[in-house]
Amino acid sequence: MEESAFRVLDRAPAALRRHPGWWALWTLSLLPFWFLYGVADVLALVLYRVVGYRRRVVRENLARSFPEKSEAERQQIERRFYRNLADILVETIKLCSMSAEQLARRFRYGASEVVITTYLEQGQTVLILGSHMGNWEWMLPAACGAYAPHRIASAYKPVSSWFAEALLTYLRTRAGGQLIRMQDVGRDVVRNRSVPRALCMIADQTPPGGEIQFFTRFLNQDTPFFVGGDKLAAGFRFPTFFLEMRKVRRGYYEATPHLIYDGLTPLPAPSRRDLDDPTQHPITERFARALEENIRRSPAEYLWSHKRWKNARPGR
Repeated sequence: MEESAFRVLDRAPAALRRHPGWWALWTLSLLPFWFLYGVADVLALVLYRVVGYRRRVVRENLARSFPEKSEAERQQIERRFYRNLADILVETIKLCSMSAEQLARRFRYGASEVVITTYLEQGQTVLILGSHMGNWEWMLPAACGAYAPHRIASAYKPVSSWFAEALLTYLRTRAGGQLIRMQDVGRDVVRNRSVPRALCMIADQTPPGGEIQFFTRFLNQDTPFFVGGDKLAAGFRFPTFFLEMRKVRRGYYEATPHLIYDGLTPLPAPSRRDLDDPTQHPITERFARALEENIRRSPAEYLWSHKRWKNARPGR
């Protein structure tokens, strides 16, 4: 029997339910998808035409990433990006009352799901490297359903607003997932190394300038990446997957994990000695290549408003 919106509401923490913003969002989430997508169409126009939300950043990112495309082609990607961004916003709001069954119908994990389940049933932890493709806010709660009854955890970066932090934490963990602060991932893995689980990381974020350990060519640009995937895979021999994201149609997504490290082959310990050496960071390099291919297939579904290339390679 499909759970009701009121059953979902009952699981929201009391502190969140005391905030009027929660009730506004929950009420909005009760509206049907067709109505919310009408709201998204208007919101996309406002963000793009009226407010011009980060439009300069988006255009610069697209121009540098796709110099081979014409101006008209990049403008088409730009318009579709804002529509996709607005869809993600209303879809995230929909999570406030969306049932697990609804989410499972709209966000499916692809064929490699069986491979991940096999590793988990053998008592191994697996590492899943995702990105800001498609709807990344649906990724964790949908994984909890796809890989049940196994444990699912995700690294995350806290936000400064108390309400936004409480809301996102609830939406991401409402299906039973666990959140781990990025700075605590290493300690958490050591503490729970005997507990088999899927550990998810959004691995395409920009490291702070003082923490950059690796640059690679990505979308025609020198790009810094976090190397947490290499550290965890090398240190703990976790089988590692790249999560390919595909928007099937509006409101429907498919996430397909692809094995990029088998957990058996010896890996070099990541080093700061050479920021440009992909052999020192093979997992991150494979992730970057797979993500680049994913983006080129569906460019409008990537988060172009992010200031991804704000840190230049030293000496360039």
